[in-house]
Amino acid sequence: MAVQDRRYPVRRPQEQPQLRLTHADRDAVAETLREAYSLGQLDEEEFDQRLDLAMRAKVRADLEPLTRDLTPAPGGTPGNPGEKADPGTPPSSTPVERVVAACAHAGNYFFPIVAPLLIFLASDRISPYVRRQAMESLNFQLFCLITGLGSLLLFWLVVPLVVTVFVLLGLMILPAVASLAALMGRNWRYPMFFRLLKDD
Repeated sequence: MAVQDRRYPVRRPQEQPQLRLTHADRDAVAETLREAYSLGQLDEEEFDQRLDLAMRAKVRADLEPLTRDLTPAPGGTPGNPGEKADPGTPPSSTPVERVVAACAHAGNYFFPIVAPLLIFLASDRISPYVRRQAMESLNFQLFCLITGLGSLLLFWLVVPLVVTVFVLLGLMILPAVASLAALMGRNWRYPMFFRLLKDD
């Protein structure tokens, strides 16, 4: 048997650190859990437990046991963290989640920016659908705020004045339309030139 020279110890391969999850990774697994719940693979208690663990997960190894025993969804492996959902397709949602998402839009009539911000911060523990709609509502309020301030600074020009009028009309009308769309489970998108907050 060969004796290892102590001056040259055996080098063990270094373990690769696991990559941290993004919101999109957790949303993909949450969508798989909702599909499994709707198919009857999970009862309500199991669904709640696994969804809570998915929202708290930090690395991919935390997510794998949550979908390992579930039937793969058509077209791929369930809850594949590397696969992003189509941004045009709304995540599945329950009636309660739709009401909360609608509040993220309608709340701007009473507490602009604050209402969607609070719902957005709490959405990680609620659902991907609520998170997406709260982010969209918050983006719209920030867009209107920035556009409005920019128009005020250029008040002597005609174009900024017209933009201000459209922004005011949008603030009065669009949150109501968005609230109705959220109640119907639609993936509402405000007409904006830019979005400060973007999904991972």
